[in-house]
Amino acid sequence: MPFHCATRNMAALLRSARLLKFSPSGLLQVTGTKRNGPPLSRLYSGAVGGSRTGLCSRQTSRAVDNVSSRVWPYAVGCVRNYAVATEQKDESSVAVRSKQAQEFDWALTKLDSSVRRTGRITKTLLLRIFHDICRTGYPSGNQALLLLRSCGSLLPEVPLGERTELAHRVWDKLQELGAQYDVSHYNALLKVYLQNEFKFSPTDFLAKMETASVQPNRVTYQRLIAAYCQNGDIEGASTILGFMKGKDLPITEAVFNSLVTGHARAGDIESAKNILTVMKGAGIEPGPDTYVSLLNAYAEKGDLDSLKKTQEAAESADCSLMDRDIMQVIFTLAKAGHQQHIPEMVERLRHERGYVPDAMNLCLSLITQGLEDTAFHILKTFPTLQSDSLSTDSPNLGNFFLRHCVSMDTSLEKIGLFCKELQESNMHAAPLSFTLSCALEAKKTGVSLELMKLMKEQDLPIRPHYFWPLLTQHVKNNNAAGVVEVFKGMQELGVSPDVETLSTYILPVFPSMDAARQALKDVGVSVESEGFLCSEVRTVAVNNLAELYTLLSNPSFPSLDMSAFRGSLIQGFRKSDDVESMVKITDLLYKDERFSKGGSKPAEKASFFLYNLIDSMSDKEVQAQEDKLQKYLNQLQAQNITIPVNIYRGIRNLLESYHVPELIKDVIALVNSKDQESNNGSVSTVPRVPGIEGKVLALEKKLAELKAENKPLGTVLKQIIQTLSAEENLQRALELKQQHEEEMTVSAYVTLINLCCRHDNVEEALSLKREISRKDSSVVLDGSKYITLVKALSKSGRVEEAVDILKEMKEKEVAIDDTHTTMLFHVLNALAAKGEIAAIQQLQDTVFTLGLAKPTANLCSPLITAYLDRKDLSGALDAAMECQKLYKHLPRIHDIIVGLVEKGDTELLQKAMDFVSQNRGEMTMLYDLFFAFLHTGRYREARKIIETPGLRARPGRLQWFAERCINTNQMESLEQMVDMTAKLFECDRDEMYSYILRLCKETNDWQKAEAVWTKMQEENIIPRERTLRMLADVLKSNGQEVAFEVPETWYEQADTKQKVKVAPNLPTVDSGAEYQVRLMALCKKGKAKEAYEMLKDCIKKGVALGPAPYDHMIRALLAEGSMEDAMAVKDIAASHVPGFQLSDIATSLLIVTHSKKGQPKDGLETLKSMLSADRVPSQLAITRLVQALGSHGDVAGIQVVESLMKDLGMSINLSSMVFINNTALAHIKNGDVESAVELLEEIYTNPNSTSPSIAFVFRKILEEDNDKAIDKLSAMAERLANHFACYRPASDLFLQLLDMNKVEDAKFMLARCNAVAEQKEMLISYVARKTQSPGQVGKIKTLLSLIPNFTEKEVLYPYLMKCHFVDKDLSSAKALYEQMQKEGIVTDELSLKRLAVLYRKEGETAPFPEPPESFKFYADKLKERTDKAQAPAEE
Repeated sequence: MPFHCATRNMAALLRSARLLKFSPSGLLQVTGTKRNGPPLSRLYSGAVGGSRTGLCSRQTSRAVDNVSSRVWPYAVGCVRNYAVATEQKDESSVAVRSKQAQEFDWALTKLDSSVRRTGRITKTLLLRIFHDICRTGYPSGNQALLLLRSCGSLLPEVPLGERTELAHRVWDKLQELGAQYDVSHYNALLKVYLQNEFKFSPTDFLAKMETASVQPNRVTYQRLIAAYCQNGDIEGASTILGFMKGKDLPITEAVFNSLVTGHARAGDIESAKNILTVMKGAGIEPGPDTYVSLLNAYAEKGDLDSLKKTQEAAESADCSLMDRDIMQVIFTLAKAGHQQHIPEMVERLRHERGYVPDAMNLCLSLITQGLEDTAFHILKTFPTLQSDSLSTDSPNLGNFFLRHCVSMDTSLEKIGLFCKELQESNMHAAPLSFTLSCALEAKKTGVSLELMKLMKEQDLPIRPHYFWPLLTQHVKNNNAAGVVEVFKGMQELGVSPDVETLSTYILPVFPSMDAARQALKDVGVSVESEGFLCSEVRTVAVNNLAELYTLLSNPSFPSLDMSAFRGSLIQGFRKSDDVESMVKITDLLYKDERFSKGGSKPAEKASFFLYNLIDSMSDKEVQAQEDKLQKYLNQLQAQNITIPVNIYRGIRNLLESYHVPELIKDVIALVNSKDQESNNGSVSTVPRVPGIEGKVLALEKKLAELKAENKPLGTVLKQIIQTLSAEENLQRALELKQQHEEEMTVSAYVTLINLCCRHDNVEEALSLKREISRKDSSVVLDGSKYITLVKALSKSGRVEEAVDILKEMKEKEVAIDDTHTTMLFHVLNALAAKGEIAAIQQLQDTVFTLGLAKPTANLCSPLITAYLDRKDLSGALDAAMECQKLYKHLPRIHDIIVGLVEKGDTELLQKAMDFVSQNRGEMTMLYDLFFAFLHTGRYREARKIIETPGLRARPGRLQWFAERCINTNQMESLEQMVDMTAKLFECDRDEMYSYILRLCKETNDWQKAEAVWTKMQEENIIPRERTLRMLADVLKSNGQEVAFEVPETWYEQADTKQKVKVAPNLPTVDSGAEYQVRLMALCKKGKAKEAYEMLKDCIKKGVALGPAPYDHMIRALLAEGSMEDAMAVKDIAASHVPGFQLSDIATSLLIVTHSKKGQPKDGLETLKSMLSADRVPSQLAITRLVQALGSHGDVAGIQVVESLMKDLGMSINLSSMVFINNTALAHIKNGDVESAVELLEEIYTNPNSTSPSIAFVFRKILEEDNDKAIDKLSAMAERLANHFACYRPASDLFLQLLDMNKVEDAKFMLARCNAVAEQKEMLISYVARKTQSPGQVGKIKTLLSLIPNFTEKEVLYPYLMKCHFVDKDLSSAKALYEQMQKEGIVTDELSLKRLAVLYRKEGETAPFPEPPESFKFYADKLKERTDKAQAPAEE
């Protein structure tokens, strides 16, 4: 087709795009702007192949649409959190891979840190993660995506071809290991091809996808178009555009950007320029990326005038080009050979935030391409204070530059010039020395020696340790000739080896000291010097103690302080078993003054040596060498060697910490005067306080009896008043108080005051308070009672009296904690609802002035709320500004700014922004304005704000607004925020999209969720595991196919999947590799039966398979419980794959399956064979096996398993109670309940007992209705409680009875062992567990009916509120909230959050402002408060 014809057809095709199903709105037009795409709700364009969506955005072409972006981008879409959680493929494999998982998590954290900090990763780190994944043998789809996407522009230090080879290596290896590839993986591979300029056939690529049964989506087509355009093939791009049109896929900005590149590469720069006009005609306003594509086109041509004009056009079109955009143009100019225009472009750099990492990546890419001079020009634009290290003592700008020059074998002449200029311009203090260190690190001997010569010419010092890296490899290889050659190089440079160099890097390579002496003499080294002598002693000390003694004991041996060779001597002592020589050497050092310089005595130095020897050894080493050390110490005593007491004490402490006290007696024998020390322990007991029970009638009867007997009434009177208070019976409570005024306790008065305040009877409450003072002036109420009075007074309009109460609190130094601060907030907020601004101001000022509470944004907010409710924005702003001036807080500034934006009051808005900028910084001001514009739907203005040069992501602020959008169901605002932050520096894109998915999950909008998935692929985002799960949950709940691998355990799959019918027509595949991929994909989707049928078909056709698909299929069949089929597959594998063995996971699953099928003996045999092959079972396999043995009464079998686990020598996090509980159950199964009781009693009566749980045993015998066992074990529990004060068994039994609705039995248990009611931690733990699942509130209320006061209401009520929240029971939640208000109990913020969400979901308005933070924030806060909770102090 002639080129002009192709162009004409392309134009026609693009014109026809306007007539597509979603045009013009489908072509990326948003109200208020023509540049950016619509919200996701308008982008769903029907399925591609039944499941894909259409999405588009301006940022997607960052690394696709031109050369420079492919080779060097600092792609924001890639700068996200790469810390993908390690996927646990099988629950049963946790123990096997625990160590590998820890290492992998560490590596991923390092990778994430590297990308966030520098925008790149190193090849070394990437390969390490790759090898870790391969070593585990179970790569997930997400891990494969991580590795593939890291093989492109994130490796600027690696040549393009090498990056592509690495990508292919990753692809093939992970596929071989069973990774399941979906369309996102193929799209990632395409992205890597484009970034690495790899030439490939798009049609072959599509055919490869078709063979793998993977359906392309819009992102695939966009990147294929980019591939054609990269080579200037407009005709090929037209073909793909035709495909897109046929599938009703929108033509996005990314496609147009590629076409700009394509036309330019084809030599038609005018057509490239005209694409912008075509875009506008199609309803898409060209964005920054489009202009960058055109700029790169002109840069390739070297057209400076057009470059300038295009930049001016971009600025006039309100498309702000960032520094990284200009850097792409610079890279293109350099690569095209137009270096003369680069200074012009460099002048346009604005040095925004993030400039340095961007510029570093540009320099690295330029050096990789052999363009060092341009890279150095860029380096000189770095800020002068920029340093590559944390030290600021001396400048060292350019470390990365010099290191990469060495790595890429840049000529020494150039490196020398770079170093000279860096030093002369005071950018680097010692560039040559640093370059040398890089060359030595890279083991480049020739370069290193040349650099040393260069340093010598410049009179720079050359140290002996510079040669260590060159000597290390020769020493490892025992290459004496290599060492001698390096040594000659040292001599040529005039460097003499020091003691460390000789003893560590030269002498050890020779077979003997004589050989070393001769070799060194031959090259002119003096072997009589002190340095050589010291080195000789060090070397001999490590290897031969007998020879060392001969050397040192020679009278002609010169003086040499022991400190010169002490470390080597200690090393030799630790290695050697020659105790005789050890004693001789110690004796020599103890007596001979030649080895003790500086005035210290030889005996002292020898004693310290003994201490240093023990100190240098680990506890395991001392334990292993205990016999050797004992002989050594005994022989020292025989030689009359003594040590000071302080040395003895130091050695004794070491031996005690090493758990080798047996050696202490041998050490103490070396001391002249012995000291004895003893330690005595003490035992304390904690008294128990019984609980309060009884109802009003019983208590009144008791009160009458006490009065008749003339006994004290205080305690019972207090109980009656507390009970009446709970029933809100104020009148009866006051009557009782009147009748027994002399017997009233302080606690009773406090309860009455609370009750009066709840009933708004302020006069009576104040009267009661005065009565307390008359009775005892020293009594001080606690903070909550005072604040309750303040609330009641302010509610009645008696603000001055409320202020007096606050002043009294200050005078009496009443302690205030977080709970009281929250109460104060509710007091002020109640006044705000009534619009009483003056009262709020007076109380707030009093609280802060007196210092009762620290000023917080929360405490300051009611005043602003009052103004906002009156629509007085000016007053609200002035009040907020005053708070900032006085207390450094800006309460509700977002709501104020939103109000001003909605009102259009630009004068006040400017005043607010100026104030925020001055007091909180410009970035805070910009975020406040950004969120206000988003909130009010002014998206064009919001985009201008967030694209402010230098602005960087603030995760906390972004999360705050996202949570707000989720809680108020504001999808459009949330979508716009996510879209606008695509290029925000350091923005976590996965986190941003997860917010949209959370809202999709709440609204059950699967179309939008699917659109989000496509959008994430466009941005090249690697999703976290939780993001994939969330997306999969939305799709599954709506019956949609999940076209990617969902990280989940095999047993989760086994529990949730349905039986799969065998497909009548299996897909046609040809090669073994294709069969293998298909088989493993079916297994991972839970279609084991279908995979089994395909395997049979493979066998018939004679297709050869590797071991991986067999193992995956066996695991999948075992997960379904199909043991027979699994064993059949194992037999097939054994006959077709030589040496086939089940993996650890499959073997563990086989043990589990045997156990579940009631075949524990077979499971035990499998375990034995597994351990004999040095393989490790999973924790789940051992647990299930032991449980099965217990249920079959096989005590001996359990003991065998326990013994095997002890011999294993490694921990798989298995509790010892697994064996004890199931042994007890085995005894019970055999009718030997007495042995079970004896076993369990022994556990609890042991002095070192940790009181473990036996709830599992109780549950089993209760389920089986084993009356005999129940009677015996319950008697045991009572005995342990009453005789040994051990309450865990009784508590376990009581809670199990309660959980199984055996309420009467639970009551009986409680009556016989009332101390159970005091086991507060266990009872609260039970309540906490019940709140995790719906329908459990009845059990909690039953517990409360049996033990009414087992914990404070402040602790209990949040759990009840959670129950109602989980049950979605708004009416019960409302009733609880009202009850808390009546009782004066402050509702914690987490409960308020839950209640507000219930209101919202029912379409009702909560009578209080919804707490703005996340559930997790308030949950953590409540947990911290609960941990500090203590029993009430008032009695």
